[in-house]
Amino acid sequence: MPPLLSIVLPVHGVERFLPQCLDSLRADGAAPGEVELIAVDDRSPDNCGALLDAHAAADPRMRVLHLAENRGLGGARAAGLAEAAGTYVWFVDSDDWLPEGSIDAVLGELRAETAREVPADVLLTDFTHVYPDGGREPNPWRRVLAGSPLVSGCTAAEHPALFNAVLAVWNKVMRRQYLLGLDVEFGRGYYEDISVTYPLLLAADRLLYLDRPCYNYRRGRPGAITATSSAKHADAFAQYDAIFAFLDRDDRADALRTLVFDRTVKQALTVYDTPGLVPAGLRPEFFARITGHFAKHRPAGYRYPPGVRGVQYRLAARGSRRAYAELRRGGRLPGAVKRGTRAVAPGVKKVVRSGARFTAYNAFKRLPVDENLAVYAAYWHRGYACNPAAIYAKARELAPQVHGVWVVENAERAATLPAGVPYVIVNTPAYLKAMATAKYFVNNVNFPHTMTKRTGTVHVQTQHGTPLKAMGMDLVDRPLAADGMDFERLREVVGRWDYLVSPNPHTSKHFARAFPGTYQILDTGYPRNDRLALATPEQCVDARRAVGVADGQRAVLYAPTHRESRGGYLPLLDLPALAERLGPGWTVLVRTHYFHEGGAGDLTAAPGSATLLDVSDHPVVEDLYLAADVLVTDYSSMMFDYAVLDRPIAVYAPDWEEYQEVRGVYFDLMEEPPGAVTTEQDALTEALLAGDPEPEARRRFRERFCPWDDGRAAERVVSRIFPVRA
Repeated sequence: MPPLLSIVLPVHGVERFLPQCLDSLRADGAAPGEVELIAVDDRSPDNCGALLDAHAAADPRMRVLHLAENRGLGGARAAGLAEAAGTYVWFVDSDDWLPEGSIDAVLGELRAETAREVPADVLLTDFTHVYPDGGREPNPWRRVLAGSPLVSGCTAAEHPALFNAVLAVWNKVMRRQYLLGLDVEFGRGYYEDISVTYPLLLAADRLLYLDRPCYNYRRGRPGAITATSSAKHADAFAQYDAIFAFLDRDDRADALRTLVFDRTVKQALTVYDTPGLVPAGLRPEFFARITGHFAKHRPAGYRYPPGVRGVQYRLAARGSRRAYAELRRGGRLPGAVKRGTRAVAPGVKKVVRSGARFTAYNAFKRLPVDENLAVYAAYWHRGYACNPAAIYAKARELAPQVHGVWVVENAERAATLPAGVPYVIVNTPAYLKAMATAKYFVNNVNFPHTMTKRTGTVHVQTQHGTPLKAMGMDLVDRPLAADGMDFERLREVVGRWDYLVSPNPHTSKHFARAFPGTYQILDTGYPRNDRLALATPEQCVDARRAVGVADGQRAVLYAPTHRESRGGYLPLLDLPALAERLGPGWTVLVRTHYFHEGGAGDLTAAPGSATLLDVSDHPVVEDLYLAADVLVTDYSSMMFDYAVLDRPIAVYAPDWEEYQEVRGVYFDLMEEPPGAVTTEQDALTEALLAGDPEPEARRRFRERFCPWDDGRAAERVVSRIFPVRA
């Protein structure tokens, strides 16, 4: 009777790790002959061959193949597969190892599957990342698998999010005859397994997930391709060709062609973007290969993804390497400044070009850190705003010896700064010097990853809103919401943070998980909300006049959030119809999300209607809060800030189910709203006309999300960060 499971172990140059791997291949609950081990000595230059022979002499399940020439990892796997007789086969890498009991757990699943009329073609297992210092990280994609249809068995088409998880071969136990029938083979060189794993998943009639860590994957070891600079990273393109050759001949998988194409482009760009992988002299060629991949394999009728990722893909498809580099370097959505027209302030030298920029920055890094210099930025260098602005103002009062300077993207943005606020323009010599020498860095997003963190510097991340929607690492299993996100890069930038400012206990709880790191959370409240907590009636009147609300009008602020699934500003309210129902005693202030250029569009209303004003470009959102008698939003974090004022809030959420599915949320807004909650425009209008229909809901909401808003948040932050003078 053939074995139930064949474990194929390719071995080359891993003498240090091999004993641990071999010792982990125990199966105490296996019946005699149920498991076979096939070790392939791929012409290993060290003592691996002798270690394998010694182990095989003591383990009757194991036999060793000594190859006459080195075939690479893919070739060694193929050699082992040719000798395998098991119903299922598992390719285990010999520098990794299995947790105790893993083979027994897998066998239990396989026994049950072979008794089925339609057994699983592939069994996927959970796994753990293990780092050189002994640190362990659970499978970061587990939530894509656990609780999904894969637990009971499904096809890839029934759970396409599977392709956002790891696509390596080592956590996949496959039915041997199914694998052989696919007529695919492991590639040569780097990324050799994806030419097998993609077809393996795409064509399977039944995929199954075992929610148990059955594999320890060793991260960060010397020689690992994820940390090695090599021309061989371009081997990926041959594997992509093999994947699409399979798609061309097997129509079972054709429905997922676009998803596969997006996934391969994302991988190629990730390799290109990761510092140190593609050698500098080969980067133009590698980028050209990505452009060629678009030309060769882009599906018919292909539509670019929305958001930043779509812009990246367009630039890659066109071969626009320089524009792509500027987008990555700037860390912001393009479009605010047209390429080639970046302005500079009078008396400021021109922007430094890419190569000279890094030379200059590295030269400035040789200077001592300036203990009394703080760099501030907000919203991708758009100007003076949000928590950084409130911290800057309070620092001038409490720590005046610390000189603050703002980073802005061009002279137009610099012109919006309050009088007397010092600034530097991105990529000018003054900017490079400030970024290289400052002691303190305060931002509500991240500074460019190309700027390193020097020893002794202090990075303060304020973020810019209380999260209803999932954030950071919580988006791993939300592919549309995570559009364009690089989770490895996210871990890298979070590693720079020394402090993370939190507005409330809810945020502290969720950000600690969404942004894993060693920073300190400052449970202070949001500095930007101090103005709201301390606002006087006179200041509110001034704000109304500043934004154009006439005396005697009741003002509504309508502020919908960004929706990844819709790709741009799309008001779900019929604003002219709302204005007509409200009548002439009302003013509706319309504020689009800052991701969207162009404002709110045509706001023409019928005679006798409420006044519609587009305030998307108003530089200070707190002015709008003070001016408005009521806020209408959907899922925007603005509701948490506005609640500080203790004024009515209405939630208009006609697409709540879709939003939850795409973005993921931290609590049920329908069950715990800040006020009236509606899914129909008529109901929203009635709630607005009613005045304040849900004061008790607002009270509960404020207790939960505004406990620290006493007007002293900026003072608490500054006192923790800067040397405050007594």
